[in-house]
Amino acid sequence: MRIGIVLLPQDRWPVARERWRRAEEYGFDHAWTYDHLAWRSLADEPWFATVPLLAAAATATERIRLGTWVASPNFRHPVPFAKDVMGLDDVSGGRLLLGVGAGGEGYDAEVLGPPPTRGERVARFAEFVDLLDELLTHPVTERTGEHYEAHGARMIPGCVQTPRVPFVVAANGPRAMRVAARHGQGWATYGPPSGDGDLTPAQAWEAWWAGLGALVARFDEVALEAGRAPGAVDRYLNVDAAPRLALESADVFEESVVRARALGFTDVVVHWPREEGVYAAREEVLDELASRLDALRQAD
Repeated sequence: MRIGIVLLPQDRWPVARERWRRAEEYGFDHAWTYDHLAWRSLADEPWFATVPLLAAAATATERIRLGTWVASPNFRHPVPFAKDVMGLDDVSGGRLLLGVGAGGEGYDAEVLGPPPTRGERVARFAEFVDLLDELLTHPVTERTGEHYEAHGARMIPGCVQTPRVPFVVAANGPRAMRVAARHGQGWATYGPPSGDGDLTPAQAWEAWWAGLGALVARFDEVALEAGRAPGAVDRYLNVDAAPRLALESADVFEESVVRARALGFTDVVVHWPREEGVYAAREEVLDELASRLDALRQAD
């Protein structure tokens, strides 16, 4: 089991730099940041751009893998974004993981104009990932699609990692899962919706894990239909999407790791605790978690 952490892009660099360094010193396997222009309840709070932040994090660290959690077509075009990805992979010395997803509704989806329907969003996502794959594996790309065009798009010298940066594809529905099965070195999920408001906290917790098991079974079927062995695709779980925050305590996080492993997940991802609001938790819990990482990787 590999364990990663998300650092939201909210702090000015002198503060953020120390946190990225601490993530590496703690021993996390990978560290991520969101790829949004603004996000939900934090839309009117400080929020920095993803690509320069990851480039800076790459120069402040040496070992830890770095990634987008997750990039989407809501405001990205595959051609310039592929250049960014190639550059980040180079600056990081081949440590980049590219998390991609279809993109949600809200600010990111509307800031550049009228948002697509859900069906259009998934179709656009499939083309987005397919073109990214071609761009990052070919020196020159020529393509005219329904949503994107690339004419003489040059990606030289290419990625440090071969044949390209690994894709970690976020998907909960069957169409997006097919994108993950086709192109992903990893599949990422935030699990099912958090449940019925009439459930007790304990019932909601159990219902979430049961729903997650159903998602895993669905992905297994989609992978097999795509001709891939399900075990050939790494599986990333956002444990903070569960009804209980994973950093409520180190014991809650350990239980989350054990249950994720039992469902076949290879990686879990937790969020750096904030002082208040979303992902609010005590940094002392993060310190305790860090001291137990080696044991947690083996927990069963």
